[in-house]
Amino acid sequence: MSISNAPGPVIAANAVSVWFDDAMLYICLADGREIGTPLAWFPSLRDATSEQRGNWRLIGNGIGIHWEDLDEDISIEGVLRTR
Repeated sequence: MSISNAPGPVIAANAVSVWFDDAMLYICLADGREIGTPLAWFPSLRDATSEQRGNWRLIGNGIGIHWEDLDEDISIEGVLRTR
């Protein structure tokens, strides 16, 4: 028997909150999942101050996150696909 490492379908998800530590971006989803992704994947967030990172807002009913100070947008679907 073989096991495939091919990614499966992405389930629609909406963010409800965002937080950071020194190396990771964390996103809490409306369905209760919490996902973390390395800040290294997002250089503008990695290099931002804590104040700049904290100035985020949800866009499209949580399908994405926008950082006004950094002119940065991240889609939740994109984060889930790259995991």
